[in-house]
Amino acid sequence: MSGLATEVGAINLSQGFPDFNTSPELIGLVNTAMKNGQNQYAPMPGVMALREQVARKTEKLYGAVYNPDTEITITAGGTQAIFTAITAIINPNDEVIIFEPAYDCYAPAIKLMGGIVKSLELEPPDYRIAWDMVKRLINSKTRMIILNSPQNPTATILHKEDIDELCAIVKNQDILILSDEVYEHLVFDGEKHHSMAKYAELRKRSFIVSSFGKTLHATGWKLGYCVAPAPLMQEFRKVHQFLVFSVNTPLQYAIAEYLKNEDHYLSLPDFFQQKRDYFRKGLEQTRFELLPCYGSYFQSVGFKKITDEKDVDFALRLTKEIGVASIPTSVFYTQGTDHQVLRFCFAKKEETLDKALERLVKL
Repeated sequence: MSGLATEVGAINLSQGFPDFNTSPELIGLVNTAMKNGQNQYAPMPGVMALREQVARKTEKLYGAVYNPDTEITITAGGTQAIFTAITAIINPNDEVIIFEPAYDCYAPAIKLMGGIVKSLELEPPDYRIAWDMVKRLINSKTRMIILNSPQNPTATILHKEDIDELCAIVKNQDILILSDEVYEHLVFDGEKHHSMAKYAELRKRSFIVSSFGKTLHATGWKLGYCVAPAPLMQEFRKVHQFLVFSVNTPLQYAIAEYLKNEDHYLSLPDFFQQKRDYFRKGLEQTRFELLPCYGSYFQSVGFKKITDEKDVDFALRLTKEIGVASIPTSVFYTQGTDHQVLRFCFAKKEETLDKALERLVKL
């Protein structure tokens, strides 16, 4: 969709990336690190200064203590961390439960390892997990559950009652959790992010993945991290070592310094909530149905009042004829389930959102 948007000159609200720059201060720190000669291989698990900052941030936010030496690894983005965790754990015929619509790297990575995807489809507008159905999917072959909160593409979050259900389900079970928390700092309306790190029953069995690209408005830097208990991280690093070995050295030093100012991530909920509210207010003037948005930088909309087209067809027409690119959410379902819902990214300048809204109002 990004390629099509470029081709036809449409406003790109499809792929999830900001159209504004990262902090000039952070760019300056990268430049300084490069000039200081920090341009060779970083240690395989990551620069220690950055791992220490991740440990500090995780303890401050979630009360969880992770050893930066043995339980934190810096990765080449969140997707690499997800793939590495799956590769480290999943063997042929292991079953992995995922919740769809789901970020598109989960199922392929599972299948590549010979695992079996057990998908539970969630439905709009709330996309809540039916935990009684999760219980029915679990058997002796269940090896992992993959969670994503805030969720892409639905912008939903896990609530405390979801955590309670999950704890009860996995207790006394040999089931691991892969928790995709790349939007951990983008939770709105005073809601709390329920990281797996906050809960002892979940923390001991979880790989938790996050992304500096999302946190620092620098998706093209492809830098993230994974935290996990030492026995799990040991397995993770066996794969990481031969997959990428280490990642961008000067960026690691720069981010380590930048994170010393906690406001750089604590201010993000307000920053993105303002953008969400601005975009939603504009969308209220259109014929789209607004779905809930509790987190991430995505807003989903229903379009049944506009057309009975399939979501892919409508998304293509919207891009070519109206000049606004979105993502049809059926592509996040293994079976291509079509609820006539599109996903827009609002991590954009106000002028970009204004231009898009001006066009969408005309539908």
